[in-house]
Order: sequence, then structure tokens, then C-alpha cells
Amino acid sequence: QVQLVESGGGLVQPGGSLRLSCAASGSMFSIKTMGWYRQAPGKQRELVATITTGGSTDYADSVKPRFTISRDNAKNTVFLQMASLKPEDTAAYYCVADISPYATNLFTRHWGQGTQVTVSS
Repeated sequence: QVQLVESGGGLVQPGGSLRLSCAASGSMFSIKTMGWYRQAPGKQRELVATITTGGSTDYADSVKPRFTISRDNAKNTVFLQMASLKPEDTAAYYCVADISPYATNLFTRHWGQGTQVTVSS
């Protein structure tokens, strides 16, 4: 059983910053890509950023260069540093991780429960 536990969401004023964290635990042999998605009310879930084991990153155009994704492979944790936040960044943010429980090349995408980020004055 794998768990992804997010933290760090909350209410912030426009122009402010927040840092999200997501720690993976449970039956894991290796973790490949980790990342963040978000979903605003009435909108489709969208990819925010991803990071590979080697540190290669990819971002949605809407968050460049304001957001920075990073990870600590030793702690199975991924972070999302968000700066210059805008009201349109308001959404539930979900952590994802591609995890293999065994020494195989078969990975399953796991999702966190979501953490709310609200940008409002």
C-alpha cells in the first residue's frame, strides 16, 4: 500500500508565496516521475509540473517561471515552491508519483488526497 501525503496549502494574498510538500510512503521499490496537478472548481485537472529521478523538470506555461519543482530522493518527497501567486492559481493541488513496488519496470501512478491553495485578498 502506497500513500502520498501532501501539506503546505492554505490562503495567501496575491503576490505571495507557498511551498507544497508531498511525501510518499509504503510498499515502494523505486519512484520514477513525481509531480503536481491542480484542479479549480468547474475546470479540468491540469498538469502543473513534473520532475524525474534525475532532476529533469517540466512546467505548464501558466506557471513559468513562478513555480519551482524539486525533490529529495532519499526522503521520497517532492516539493512545489510557488511564488508571485495569482487568483487564477486557486485550486486543489494533487501530488502524483509513478511507483514500482518491485524491481521491475512496471510503474503505477499514485495520487495524493489534494491540498487546497486559495489566492485572495
